[in-house]
This record gives sequence, structure tokens and C-alpha cells, in this order.
Amino acid sequence: MSGNDGSGADGGSTGGSVSSDVREKPARPGRGPGAVTIRPRLALWLGWVSAAAVLVIFVVIAVVLRNTATGVYFRFADQVSMVLLGLFIAAGLALFARPRVRADEHGIEVRNVALPRYLPWSEVERVAFPDGASWARLDLPDFEYLPVLAIQAVDRQHAVDAIRRVRALHAAAHRAGG
Repeated sequence: MSGNDGSGADGGSTGGSVSSDVREKPARPGRGPGAVTIRPRLALWLGWVSAAAVLVIFVVIAVVLRNTATGVYFRFADQVSMVLLGLFIAAGLALFARPRVRADEHGIEVRNVALPRYLPWSEVERVAFPDGASWARLDLPDFEYLPVLAIQAVDRQHAVDAIRRVRALHAAAHRAGG
């Protein structure tokens, strides 16, 4: 094991053993030979298009409100507020374009909406796509699972190809490492 395990060592000794909870993550997961990167197609397209449409609508409303005789006086600050509100809503819609999976022979990195989560293949029991589910999932020990929003049923053949590639990497890792 390398001297820097990413635990933020303070220079003191902890008895020479490293906790089993500390996972060594590759420098760039999903970038090695045979690696795959998967993103949803429909959700990606809908996320960006809807974000752009909402932003345009809010900017148009902000411009038109000042010039419309509604009986209410809209000032420049109101227009800026409308644009900012549109930006916040557009940013929320753009989050639907974030899901991504990167996998290689060492493990899998799943980024759904927030932060990515890396799992070595030894911690993944099964790559599943249950009947009727909207997206794939990784079955983990103790009846836990991690949803994989990058592989969505609405993407049809793209999802089938993606789940096959991820399952092949999972199977190869379990054959090689036990």
C-alpha cells in the first residue's frame, strides 16, 4: 500500500493497520483499457433543452413585464429577479443531464445528480435492471443498492448495450479476482 492513502494522515501512528473502510480509488476511474463511459440520451437532451427553454421564457417575461400596462409597476430590480429565478430553475433542470457511469476492470463510478460514488467490483454483488424499473441499479451487500440513472429504460437499445457492457466488466472482474 502506498504511503498516501488519502485519509489525511496527521503524521501520527495508528498502529500500522489501515481500516477496511478506506478504499483506494484509481486516479481516473473508467479511463483504463476496456473502460466504458455511459450517459443517458433522452434525459441528457431533455435536461439541456428544458433548461434553455425556461431561461429564454423567463428573460422574455422579464423584458415584457416592464413594457406592459398591467397596473403594477415593474422596476429593473424585478426584471433582474425574474432572470435570476429563471437561472435557478434552469440550473435545477440541467441537473437531469448530469448522470454518468464510468467503469473499468477495477470498479465503477456512478454519478447520479450530486457527487460521484466509486465502488470497486468486489463490493458490487450484481448489476441489475429489474422488470418494470426505470433505470439500472447496482446490488450491494446487506440488501442495499445504488441506482444508476445513466442507464435508463427510455433509452431502449442504448440502455441494453450499456447494461451488457457494464455486466461484462463486472463478470470479468469477478472471474479474475474471485
